[in-house]
Amino acid sequence: MRVSSCLPYAYWMKYRSLTCLERKPTLEGMLAAQRRMVIAEIPPEHERVPAWKEILEGVEPFLQGVAARLLDQAQKFEPDIASYAQYALGAQGKQLRPLLVSLSGQSAGPLSDAHFTAAVIIEMVHLATLVHDDVIDEAKLRRGQPTVAAKWGNELSVLLGDCLFARAVELAASFPTPEICRAVAGATNTVCAGEILQSKARGDFEMPLAHYYKILAMKTAELFALSCDLGGCLAQATPAQRQALRDYGMALGIAYQLYDDCLDLLGTESNAGKTLGADLAKGKLTLPILIVRDRATSSERAQLSKWVQEWNQQLLPQMLGLINYHDALHHSRAVIQEYLAAARQALTVLPQGEGRAALSGLTEFLAQQTEALGVI
Repeated sequence: MRVSSCLPYAYWMKYRSLTCLERKPTLEGMLAAQRRMVIAEIPPEHERVPAWKEILEGVEPFLQGVAARLLDQAQKFEPDIASYAQYALGAQGKQLRPLLVSLSGQSAGPLSDAHFTAAVIIEMVHLATLVHDDVIDEAKLRRGQPTVAAKWGNELSVLLGDCLFARAVELAASFPTPEICRAVAGATNTVCAGEILQSKARGDFEMPLAHYYKILAMKTAELFALSCDLGGCLAQATPAQRQALRDYGMALGIAYQLYDDCLDLLGTESNAGKTLGADLAKGKLTLPILIVRDRATSSERAQLSKWVQEWNQQLLPQMLGLINYHDALHHSRAVIQEYLAAARQALTVLPQGEGRAALSGLTEFLAQQTEALGVI
């Protein structure tokens, strides 16, 4: 399978392992590397796609430990704001980032108490971004519960998110070497910069496809990559293994965000967990819309641009009609599957074992979910 020319490996290359944070490749060099890269078909580690419960098997104690330690961190705040921190830190979802810390660590060596701390740090950064996101998006609910902003207002939410970021970096500084703290601080900066770029791109009908991918890499995939890299690092992974884990995390993170973006239009409200078209209501252009834009006639582009600027839920059937007519669902699935193939390829550097098999299982599970997009 040849990598599609629209895939932003130039941006992926920018977020290589912690061992090469100092290097700044030129844009020309990154683009040349993109043109040379060929993704081969990698046979899955499982003949059968694992269920989500199977992937979590053996990792639940780790995830429960991380959840408990996160709530313990709330008590480290000033007593008068501890309840706010506890509310924010209790809003955990699938714990994907702690899951990646654990599985990446297992793929390279034994887990230690340091893995719990790293997972707590990364999840705290993630939850801080959600607190800020809910302010920006004026969201009233998060996973069925009122957001911090809905309960206590935007001002408190912004300051609480800042406190969570600061506490995460403070906790990272407790490691005996500065590498972990530098990595967490750098990733936090990247995520926040990605959020700014996404905010600036709202409603921008002419946003280049490459810019969209850059935002995905920065705001979502960076924490996936950090989770995998730190998981390997703390298990004494070799530099090559750490690089492979980081590449896996970056590819999986982009694939996951692409899937989530597609789900907003092509899923159901029950599996999306929100009203369909919510991203468009916030002015966010996602992959299916960008594909239609680039394939549309001039009259279709004009109509599509108007819909983006004046979106309402009643337009969804017409939007889905354009997506279907221009085969944007098929192309979106193909892009996601190519990223998942890249993630599986990265895993070939790691030794065979339960950790590597579970990481591969994650890609197979997401591949299955991707093929179910648009199927009612």
